[in-house]
Amino acid sequence: MVAEAKIICEQSTSLSVSIRPDFFDLSTASSKTLVDICASESVSVELTRSESVVRCSTIIDASSFESGASKYVPSIRSGSHTDIGPRHRNEDEHICVDDLSAQLGSHYMWPLPSSFYAVFDGHGGSEAAAYVKNNAMRLFFEDTPLPQVYDNDDKLLEDLRNSHQKAFSLADQSLADECTVCDFCGTTALTALVFGNHLLVANAGDSRAVLCRKGVAVPMSEDHRPSCLPEQMRVKRLGGYIEDGYLNGELAVTRALGDWYMKSPSGCPAPLTAEPDVQQTLLTEDDEFLILGCDGIWDVMSNQEAVRLVRSTLRQHDDPQECAKALVDQALRLNTSDNLTAIVICFTSPVKQRESVPQRPKSRCFSLSEDARIRLMSLLQGN
Repeated sequence: MVAEAKIICEQSTSLSVSIRPDFFDLSTASSKTLVDICASESVSVELTRSESVVRCSTIIDASSFESGASKYVPSIRSGSHTDIGPRHRNEDEHICVDDLSAQLGSHYMWPLPSSFYAVFDGHGGSEAAAYVKNNAMRLFFEDTPLPQVYDNDDKLLEDLRNSHQKAFSLADQSLADECTVCDFCGTTALTALVFGNHLLVANAGDSRAVLCRKGVAVPMSEDHRPSCLPEQMRVKRLGGYIEDGYLNGELAVTRALGDWYMKSPSGCPAPLTAEPDVQQTLLTEDDEFLILGCDGIWDVMSNQEAVRLVRSTLRQHDDPQECAKALVDQALRLNTSDNLTAIVICFTSPVKQRESVPQRPKSRCFSLSEDARIRLMSLLQGN
């Protein structure tokens, strides 16, 4: 892969900067392990056509959490943007918490940076997505037992994975018990947790997480749609069916929170499930940013196209909020048919991001007098 060729020139003097080829080494992380945790620094429900949110965090050493093998500490910045798109109302909700430790309180002995992000794409109304967003801190961090920091990172990550899967189940059951949310209302759920230098992502539905590793798009989630062969097999094994591209002829996703009219009250396995896929990876200096987006983004844009657009916008503006807005605006130009929500989480500081782009001097124009022009031409012609 070749990185973006666009160069921003800001200085009038020549500056040579060598650029290392950066690619992620996935050998240290399981491709099938990713955790997500939901926290709720609320982003208001969509009432206007478009809404932007940007957050920043303080960078604190995470060496107390990391093993001796890896000392990299990401610098967290995030921005988000959402738009109603061509729909009559926006059923999307999202969360950005750049400083999770401050949000949870001092009794949680977690490393910094600790950050949490989520996208909830509602269907059948906005009530389910709004409920999960507004109660995310309780559902994912207070009512679900959380592990404390261990010397063994593997044990900690396993416990985080398990606690987050329980949180998805708890959120699903809470929607069944909530009188303000009808049984025909549901939401997808995509969450991302940055925990020291670990990234954990969980997904139930067709929203998507994509990591940029030196310009290469790395999928961090799987779409749960009726068109997905493994999901088709799971659905049929549990007595469901796919009709005209819909689960049981009704729903465009095969995993979601809520939609209890399609689930068994007894908690028995059903074709529609809230169980998330969980993946994880170890962040390194090669990791540039993570994109979280609802299906309205990915219906009209490939993973690599989204990464390319964010990289270009980041070089121009050095602002993750501008990057999230660029994704939404591009999806609108490509005639998406859905609501739109995008979150961009940067893992590098503003200074380092600028240093990664080589500088070149601006060209200058000079005016010559007529006499000087004649003398110059004479010299060039050898007279």
